[in-house]
Amino acid sequence: MRAQLIILPVSLLLVSCSEMSMPKLFTLSPHKIEIRQGNLISQEMRERLKPGMTRSQVRALLGTPLVSDPFHANRWDYVYRFEQSGKLVEKQRLTLHFDSDRLARIDDGDMPPLAAATAPLSAEPSASKQEQR
Repeated sequence: MRAQLIILPVSLLLVSCSEMSMPKLFTLSPHKIEIRQGNLISQEMRERLKPGMTRSQVRALLGTPLVSDPFHANRWDYVYRFEQSGKLVEKQRLTLHFDSDRLARIDDGDMPPLAAATAPLSAEPSASKQEQR
């Protein structure tokens, strides 16, 4: 008789554990905010950037660079990162090299290509060839 009293609750517990489809409980997760860091450089700003500009002209156009390396005073780095829900959505990197006080070289490896600036240049030679004929 005692064994039957023990077997009944144990078997009920085992049967209830065999059902694996438990209802989903509401879970809390931390809120992840949008993180924007650095200098966002638009296509228009990049198009207005030209070699030969002074440091003050570049600073007025793009703002203060995010990275100023004391060992490379002639190099400015403009870095931008946008993270949303903990995932990297967009990143840009623009490096400017100065010779004395003038912009000498622009490295824009992570920037979108300048489609608007290159399109008129490729269209002009074909138009001039047609005028010569």
